[in-house]
Amino acid sequence: MNNKQKKVLYRIIAAALMMIVLLLLPLEENSILRFVLFLIPYFTIGYDILKKAFKGIKNKQVFDENFLMAVATVGAMALGEYTEGVAVMLFYQIGELFQSYAVGKSRRNISSLMDIRPDFANVMLDGVLTQVDPDEVEIGSEIIVQPGEKIPIDGIVLDGSSTLDTAALTGESVPRTAGIGDEVLSGCINLSGVLKVKTTKEFGESTASKILDLVENASSKKSKPENFISKFARIYTPAVCYGALGLAILPPVIRMIIGMDPSFTQWIYRALTFLVISCPCALVISIPLTFFAGIGGASKEGVLVKGSNYLDMLSKAKIVVMDKTGTLTEGVFKVTKVVPVGVTEDELLTNTAMAEVYSNHPISKSLKEAYGKPIDTDIVTDVEEISGHGIRAVVDGKTVYAGNIKLMSSIGVEANEVQESGTVIHVAIEGAYAGYILISDKLKPNSKAAIKDLKKVGIRQTVMLTGDSKSVADMVAADLGLDKVYSELLPGDKVDMVEKILSTKGDKEQLIFVGDGINDAPVLSRSDIGIAMGALGSDAAIEAADVVLMDDDPIKIAKAINIAKKCMRIVYENIYFAIGVKFVCLFLGAIGIANMWVAIFADVGVMVIAVLNAIRALRTKGL
Repeated sequence: MNNKQKKVLYRIIAAALMMIVLLLLPLEENSILRFVLFLIPYFTIGYDILKKAFKGIKNKQVFDENFLMAVATVGAMALGEYTEGVAVMLFYQIGELFQSYAVGKSRRNISSLMDIRPDFANVMLDGVLTQVDPDEVEIGSEIIVQPGEKIPIDGIVLDGSSTLDTAALTGESVPRTAGIGDEVLSGCINLSGVLKVKTTKEFGESTASKILDLVENASSKKSKPENFISKFARIYTPAVCYGALGLAILPPVIRMIIGMDPSFTQWIYRALTFLVISCPCALVISIPLTFFAGIGGASKEGVLVKGSNYLDMLSKAKIVVMDKTGTLTEGVFKVTKVVPVGVTEDELLTNTAMAEVYSNHPISKSLKEAYGKPIDTDIVTDVEEISGHGIRAVVDGKTVYAGNIKLMSSIGVEANEVQESGTVIHVAIEGAYAGYILISDKLKPNSKAAIKDLKKVGIRQTVMLTGDSKSVADMVAADLGLDKVYSELLPGDKVDMVEKILSTKGDKEQLIFVGDGINDAPVLSRSDIGIAMGALGSDAAIEAADVVLMDDDPIKIAKAINIAKKCMRIVYENIYFAIGVKFVCLFLGAIGIANMWVAIFADVGVMVIAVLNAIRALRTKGL
């Protein structure tokens, strides 16, 4: 509890004790002394509410909860209902204190979950290890990270080895090892050895800074329920104020016209009760708090949601479209078979690896790794990448084509379709077919379980897009239990395919595209919700996606949807509960059945229940 909350608590205790003493004193009803004495606890507990209400009137922002409480309690005191006037203010402040404490606690919980901002970086200055502000460290600087410290800036390990706690980034409790040449990300905690790290980014562009910025700005993208509540409060609060005014004036005037006792005091009391009941605190506080807690709970699981609007959309998702490589498969390619035709195995592998020497594609890397020798780039010339087909290069004076069967067909070389699981690289040397190399990519351990979980959370269609051959794609899809698969797609074809699938979905259905976040930016942007998979440290992913999974476990796709569904369920529970109780109590207050004590429950009690319910969105265990 902070100092401000403690002061409010002391005022509540003081006002409550004074109330008890006054109720025990034998004071004459409606006496001046009784009125003056009750003003002491009233102003003790309510002076700040009266001050805020006056400021609101002065700034022409009249209709808020402070105005409602001020009018209701001042009116009750004026009518001689001193006990109820002080009680309304007292219980309102108790509710506000509880709400402030609950919101603060949820924020602290989220802050501790996202406690990844480093306080300093260790650099060598004149031979002495010195702590400096991470903002002052330039790209290419060497920093020292000691055991127990957070890695302050993204970089590459130059010396040392250690295990890293990445839980704050990925939600995973299993430590990861890091050694010389490995990339390390800011926000991870160094658990064991001393690491010397060469920084590759500025502090503001490092992973920790980007994640914190993303979470902190999530509240700017509001969901439909939040926008509804904002508009509702702007219309609702003035409407109930005018309704209360009408309740205080019209019935007595009508009674007076028809010759009955106007009973002004009775109807003014009902109008004041009406005002207390109408206070929209439960909705205005609990709905944003639910989304805030939902985003915080998701971040604890390594799922970063860029705004509450995306939680709303995730909860309505019915179609999940996934890229294959890096999403459902590990994206780690290995040469598993070399089948030469008319050349030796070594000649086939050598020429193919040299032709791919300038490419950074994972398949090219696997070829160079299988070759296992330094490549003389001087003998490789005229390299040309043929989009969606493969590559052409002149290797030691011989023209080499390496790619898919479409490439062979386009240059007039006959090659047979290979029915094996993996990526097949067909090779032609000097216009003659030289054989093929098979490169395999393993499914991720949780891919099959991830597809089953998606079905459990209500996804009606799972789709895979890939550039692989139809035979390979069909085998993977059948193994995973996917509903549809589209193969042999060029990068641009994926956008067209997502457009086509979007045109077939229902009006209220949402389509998710899941990609590795590096090569899939256009598709991530075009889908209703783009989820970047395994995007730890990937700038492209954080920029293009709406939801970022900080590790590469596909099972978290269903987890993200489940968190969103729980969050939206709580949001609508609070909306229906708060509005339902309000309208029932408003009706009872208008006809004289509900008094100020019922009004206190309708305001403070409903708010407390709604806030407690909202905080449930923080909990993700058992999802």
